[in-house]
Amino acid sequence: MKLTKYILMDILAVALALPTMTSCSGFLDEELTTQQNTDYFNTDEGVESLMVGLYYNLRFHYGFEWGYTTTNYGTDEFSVGSDSSNTMWNSYSSSLTSDVPETNVNTTHAYDVWDNMFTGINNANTLLEKSESYTGTYDLNEIQGTAYFMRGYNYFRLICQYGGVPLKLESSTSVEREFTRASAEEVCAQIISDLGQAYSLLPATESSEGKITKYAAAHFLAKAHLWRASEINDDWNSSYKNDDLSKVITYATEVINHHPLADQYQDLWAYTEPDGANEQLDEIILAAQFTDDESTKSSYGNDFHLYFVSIYRNATGMTRDISGGREYCRLRTTYYTYNIYDHINDSRLWKSFRTKLNTPNLSTSGSVTSTTWEAGDVGLMYILNQPGDTRFSEFKIAETVEDYDTNKGVITTYVIYPDGYDRKDWAMDNTYDYYAPCSKYYDGSRKSVSEETGNRDGILARSAEDYFFLAEAYIRKGDYATATSYLNVLRERAQYRAGEDREEYIDGGAAWNESALGWGVYTAVAGKGVYRNRNTYYESNNLPLGSLDDQASDLTVSNIADYNSLPVEDQNVVDDLGYSSSYDIAMCFLLNEKTREMCGEFLRWEDLARTQTLVERAKAYNTEAAANIKDYHCLRPIPQTFLDQIQLNGSALTADEKAAMQNPGY
Repeated sequence: MKLTKYILMDILAVALALPTMTSCSGFLDEELTTQQNTDYFNTDEGVESLMVGLYYNLRFHYGFEWGYTTTNYGTDEFSVGSDSSNTMWNSYSSSLTSDVPETNVNTTHAYDVWDNMFTGINNANTLLEKSESYTGTYDLNEIQGTAYFMRGYNYFRLICQYGGVPLKLESSTSVEREFTRASAEEVCAQIISDLGQAYSLLPATESSEGKITKYAAAHFLAKAHLWRASEINDDWNSSYKNDDLSKVITYATEVINHHPLADQYQDLWAYTEPDGANEQLDEIILAAQFTDDESTKSSYGNDFHLYFVSIYRNATGMTRDISGGREYCRLRTTYYTYNIYDHINDSRLWKSFRTKLNTPNLSTSGSVTSTTWEAGDVGLMYILNQPGDTRFSEFKIAETVEDYDTNKGVITTYVIYPDGYDRKDWAMDNTYDYYAPCSKYYDGSRKSVSEETGNRDGILARSAEDYFFLAEAYIRKGDYATATSYLNVLRERAQYRAGEDREEYIDGGAAWNESALGWGVYTAVAGKGVYRNRNTYYESNNLPLGSLDDQASDLTVSNIADYNSLPVEDQNVVDDLGYSSSYDIAMCFLLNEKTREMCGEFLRWEDLARTQTLVERAKAYNTEAAANIKDYHCLRPIPQTFLDQIQLNGSALTADEKAAMQNPGY
């Protein structure tokens, strides 16, 4: 039974400790929403409910638009699609301030992450205090380990966004107004202490499905030590670096030893049903849990099936359906992202982006052949080709580009590089509606196309990232050979195997119907949806259909610190950014590789900010961010709601005191 079922059954019991998902009313304000009061947490039942209820805090990161605006926007990987509700988070315009103006109900405010992380911290503090007198049947170590983990985890999310924040290590039972910001050094030390306590208290295996284990603590301990050793802290971290890097290696090694990688990269995204096999993979260390059990749903499900999808319903012959998803068009894939993959040898490109869609109900004569387009033929296709390809004259082509499976002309095709366009002259920047979308979050298990509340678990940590922790630690130690060996493990998994069908494709849109994976060109039936289990590998690479299926590919690299040993796609980025030192080249390769492995997984902004590469990469590859981004954008603004409500010696802060509390530049 999924832990979510327990969480939502107990949520009313802990409503006092878990106020609304976001609150603009102030820092640590609480409102009594049930007849329970804090005395309930003095009972064993109350402690147990509060411990289980803490897991609800993890859902925040998949619960609404703040999850991607603060982690994916404004980077090299994604820019804004046709819906600009939160464009200020990508463009770094003057609207990105301590009081972000509300464009509409979808706007991410400066206080969203702040308020919700501190809510989780207060709940963890309450649990630590109340558990001291606990005499029930739950494992007390697990209760307290969960509380320490959640406090450390929430502070880590805060420090990555804001730097130093107030340290609050006791629970609040009423409104408090006297707060000062601790330094980033102090906050990081507390994070490491809390996660260290969690590591020592939590079990090595789940006591029930979905419970936090010591390896989740180890993963975030490695991450916290790496954050402290990063360039964003170079003005104070010199005395910590050697020990931090050793700790990164120790903790990350333990994680990869106990959480082996999935056999195939596509296993991570092959979601075919709620609570199915791909949600139980050993590679997954921590997930925000969701389910299709209606009795356990709340107002916040996993919404991320909405945000990456590009427009398809307006194309000829296309109709919006469950497998295709609702096109919120928030995150448009950049050309850096398309280009950073080896299009021939790296399967992750073709397993991470949807490039073919069926036409669900069209029956009309085509202009290319004498045959008729029928439901199940390709209605919309994306060609992810390379500069220098002379086959296509325009970026949008009607009817004349053939689907290799049927030899029928595709009704609408979009080409990223028509004839005459070079690597930085990007044709599809002419449209914000049509782009090959990142397909990691499609959720066809919803009951209707209009349903926003998704059922997929949201991955918060997987062991592939620990290979990056190890590689980065060794890069920082100057051991490029060892760093290369860890990245090659991930690259070897990404290689095509001999006999693998390179055109095969799966994403979570297939979950809508148990027969979806069997849809082929000739078995599709009218009304069965836009999902298609093929990609444009061969059409994009201008190769005969199936010509490479019997061959294994090779992605191994010999030395990530040697420019001449890099793949051409990485050499291009090194050239664009003007790097020459072994360290810069190796770190550039690592960040490129992290895109290839973890694109769209809500890590990018924080990785680029802590390594102080955000500004140069956004300027090089995000045209909307390039004009406005400055060095100070590597931290977020402290929310105005906090500054306006706190006090100093019983009085509201003056303008100068607020300015001193604010991050520079805001």
